[in-house]
Amino acid sequence: MKPRFSFGMIAILLAGFAFLYVPIGLLILYSFNASRLVTVWGGFSTRWYVELFSNAQLLTSTLTSLEIAFVSASLSVLLGTCAAYALARSGAFAGRTAFFALIYAPLVMPEVITGLALLLFFVAIGIERGFWTVVLAHSTVGMCFATVVIHARLAEFDMTLEEAAMDLGARPIEAFWLVTLPICAPAMVAAFLLAFTLSLDDFVLASFTSGPGSTTLPMRIYSQVRLGVSPQINAISTLMIATVAILLLVARLLTGARAGK
Repeated sequence: MKPRFSFGMIAILLAGFAFLYVPIGLLILYSFNASRLVTVWGGFSTRWYVELFSNAQLLTSTLTSLEIAFVSASLSVLLGTCAAYALARSGAFAGRTAFFALIYAPLVMPEVITGLALLLFFVAIGIERGFWTVVLAHSTVGMCFATVVIHARLAEFDMTLEEAAMDLGARPIEAFWLVTLPICAPAMVAAFLLAFTLSLDDFVLASFTSGPGSTTLPMRIYSQVRLGVSPQINAISTLMIATVAILLLVARLLTGARAGK
């Protein structure tokens, strides 16, 4: 039986999509605005994209954000895979409940508290704040999201596939590398994209743990918005949205191709 959608349900659905995507659409539209005033349409123009590539501060912050996001997302997937494997395969070990709590705690803890705690930790052990402290901060949170995503895939994994591989002569590490890892690859890609997006978007943790030469794009945008919104901010935001959209499309194509095999 096909589900029936009432007019009210469709209206609520459209209102939800409009709430989410109309502001993004307006941001993209006004990135092509010829006027210097971001709220006044002055005609179609790409001048702000041209001027953007001469803005060294914005470009440097963008590159810094991308580098931090890539490194922290990679660390998040690596650590998250190890944590998820331990939770899914180690059975009821001592401290399992506490380990679960430690994984989920950063997901619900306010970022201000996490950022302050990391700042005090870095100061206490004498680490100078900069690129790597931001990476560690983002990896701390990203690892938790990655663990949840990858653990959900491992929890429903059919163990007979690994057993069949070992019956055919594969060692346990070979069975994991050749059987388990490829099957969990879509979840790992999803975890990477989630951690990458969270890092790219983060402002609070970076503001606590960054130092000279490690100003991220959200921090740069915030500092410039306080003095007035420049159309160049719309342009760089549009490029970042396009980058994330392309990554999601590539991930969807890769996971779809793997699922079709």
